[in-house]
Amino acid sequence: MSQPFQLAACAEMLWLDKPMDWRVARLTEMGFGVGLWNWPDLDLAKIEAVGANFTIMNGYLEGRLADDEGAEMLLRSARETAQIGKRLNVDRLNLHGTGLGDGGIPICQHDVVSGDMWLKARDTLNRICDLAEEEGVVFTLENLNLLDHPGCPFGSTADVLALVSSVDRPQLRINLDLYHTQIGEGDLIRWCDKCLPWIGEIQVADNPGRCEPGSGEINYKMIAKALYELEYRGPVGMEAFASGDPEAALEAFRTAFTV
Repeated sequence: MSQPFQLAACAEMLWLDKPMDWRVARLTEMGFGVGLWNWPDLDLAKIEAVGANFTIMNGYLEGRLADDEGAEMLLRSARETAQIGKRLNVDRLNLHGTGLGDGGIPICQHDVVSGDMWLKARDTLNRICDLAEEEGVVFTLENLNLLDHPGCPFGSTADVLALVSSVDRPQLRINLDLYHTQIGEGDLIRWCDKCLPWIGEIQVADNPGRCEPGSGEINYKMIAKALYELEYRGPVGMEAFASGDPEAALEAFRTAFTV
């Protein structure tokens, strides 16, 4: 038995009563990489001092892909965030189809995405890649389920795959969140296979509840085996709450992805 994947966990969702630098340190002590959300509320000096491997962080604070004003906001925000990402040596900077507000609700909602919006989104992502090439960073585009994030353009796994594969540049990868895929589409192993050439990170949580693997309906042991057989050896991040003790939740995650 081995652990062929780089395992990480989102510090924002564990030990909610502890300060962020403590959470980052404990994840590091347990052998996990660390995922973060937005940076403005972080004490950057404290978490930088831990010396953690930060695997992913939100790569923008505002903006959207599919209109001129939103694209300019996104590019400005992504350039600013890239500086923080380089300071912390973050592996990947994460994007969504549009900015998210309280509770993850899209700020600009769209029930229908037009052809012009698709073309604009692809153009914006190419500009993001130009920025990433200049700054020496990598961005990911994450899929989101539309039950939790209603009206989010380009939220489905299929849409994210279509955009990232059409841009097809190394500065833009897929953040394949299997919790969202399970709610939106299911068929997780086949989506892993389809997305494989463009995956930058895989994120996991069980459903229902968005807690650690083993707490819900998803057979993550089988998914880990399939990923291994597909020769995926990249990062797997637990973006999940703990159903009970956080350390027990992390060990359940580690066990699920030991193959």
